Parts: sequence; structure tokens; C-alpha cells
Amino acid sequence: MRILVVYCHPVPESFGAALRDTVMNALAEGGNETRLIDLYAEGFDPVMGCDERRVYNDMQKDQHPLPAHAEQLAWAEGLVFVYPTWWYGLPAMLKGWLDRVWTPEITFAMSPETKRIRPLMTHIRKLGVVTTCGAPRWWSYVVGHPGKRTLLRGMRALFAKRCKTLFLAHYLMDVSTPQSRADFLALVDRRIRRF
Repeated sequence: MRILVVYCHPVPESFGAALRDTVMNALAEGGNETRLIDLYAEGFDPVMGCDERRVYNDMQKDQHPLPAHAEQLAWAEGLVFVYPTWWYGLPAMLKGWLDRVWTPEITFAMSPETKRIRPLMTHIRKLGVVTTCGAPRWWSYVVGHPGKRTLLRGMRALFAKRCKTLFLAHYLMDVSTPQSRADFLALVDRRIRRF
């Protein structure tokens, strides 16, 4: 399976980098073909400018502001996001990637008559999220887990109807221990291999 891993963390030696490496290794050893988008390493600009926003709703494929990223989405049969949960949601860099890359005619089409969205990413059959959260699990659910909902409900609606999902989170990251982090890496390795 062709799997695109989208990684978002500003610190190269972070635990997030260990998660990214674990995901990439588990996917490769499972026989998958993988590609990695490392948003911070490539200096991705998450800011949608005025002119880009003005043409967004009527944008055609050949007008895409980031054609290399659009091609990566077209190539993928599965997506895995690896990122830290900050203030209960996606880091601004990752949200900006969704804003700028997931455009009409690439990820969805809107009927001029009914205004209904038609998914264009039905080639995506698997969607995974690997994240860290400073809050405890119970509090993350009390506040609604906004990042999880954005990806596993909102964006997932653009994928294949039977798209399989996986969500793995290391809660209480701010008070984690070497053992809790090692245990989570082992869990990620096991679950991604089965995924």
C-alpha cells in the first residue's frame, strides 16, 4: 500500500521525531511504499494569503498553489499524521497545510446546484493519527478532542466509505517518563504494523 506520512513538529530531536521514525520503519517493514512530508523541515508556509483565498472556491487542479503536495495526496492510498496536540488541536502548521493543500478539485468538489460536497479522495482506504497530548485522556474527551475530530471525522468524510482509522495518543506527555514513552513507541510499532 502507498502511505503518505505527514509529520509536524518544530524540534528535530523531539519525541515526535521518534514517533515519526517508528511509524516510517513499521510501515516499511510491513511492505508498504512510503513517502514523508516533514512540514517544518521543508519550511512549509501555512499562511493562506489574500489572493489565494479569493480564488480558493473556484480553484482548478492546474491552479493549485502547491502542486507537489497535491500530487502526494493523489499518490497515497493511506495517510498517517504524526504531530503533537497543542491546545487540544492541530498545530497551526498542520492546520495551514490542510487549508492550503486540501483544495477543491483535489480533495472535494461542490455541486453548483445542490452545494453538496462530493469526496474526491476515495482512493484513501486507511487513515492513522499518532499524537501526544499534555492533558489526560479524560480531559481531552471532555473538551471534545478537536484535532481527532478534525481528521478522523471531518477529513475522513472525503475518503473511501469503508476507510479504516487508527488513533494513538500518548496522554500526559508533559509529565511523561522514559518508560511511558518507550511503552508508547512499542504500542505504535505494533499497531502500525497491523494497520
